Amino acid sequence: MPFEVGTNDCTSLSDAELAEMADLCVDREPSFDIGFLSKQCEEWVLITRVREGAKLRGYSFCTLERIGGTPSLLVGLASIDRTAKADQAMRMVMADQYRRALLAFPDEDVLVGTRLAAPEAYQAFAGLDAVVPGPGHKASGEERAWGRRLAKRFGAEGRIDDRSFQMAGESTPVGALDFGGPKAKAPEAEVAALFEGMDVERGDRLVVFGWAMAEDLASGRLASPRVRR
Repeated sequence: MPFEVGTNDCTSLSDAELAEMADLCVDREPSFDIGFLSKQCEEWVLITRVREGAKLRGYSFCTLERIGGTPSLLVGLASIDRTAKADQAMRMVMADQYRRALLAFPDEDVLVGTRLAAPEAYQAFAGLDAVVPGPGHKASGEERAWGRRLAKRFGAEGRIDDRSFQMAGESTPVGALDFGGPKAKAPEAEVAALFEGMDVERGDRLVVFGWAMAEDLASGRLASPRVRR
């Protein structure tokens, strides 16, 4: 059965839809429950959902805004159902958000930022340029500054190590891009190392960002299977 994807305002979500979303990870970390998800409707503007027939296969809360004048697509929270088609569902969710970014910021490069809790989710940045943090990459001063800006935007000002880009939790629910599944590609050792020492249950997250170049947004080339530097 083919997937269908769409993006709407968060204010359109009903309690029944929030409950359906909570069911995707009710039995595992990060375990976004309906109470936490309802608060995300106040913090983010858009909700993207992908369905396979009547079944919800993934969703993502995001906002398109300018940070210090820079066009930005911020993914506050996302969860993909852990099926054999999880990778396809994630790509469709991201593609629809890139489509929105193109409409909001035509002819501009867009910074894409989120928080990750597991190495498998790093795949969400496939096709983006200059992804930070990256294996073997020493972040520049400007890249470290972006890490701090994003941590502040995510409500964690002063709680990020701007060299490792790990953000310390406070034992409270924290958003993340949640992805995995039986056919999810195993992360490279260098990628897994970026997550070493994190306490996910405490709310530790890896702040990650990259650039969606204007020409890639316009051409749809962001379906590339490989993260580019």
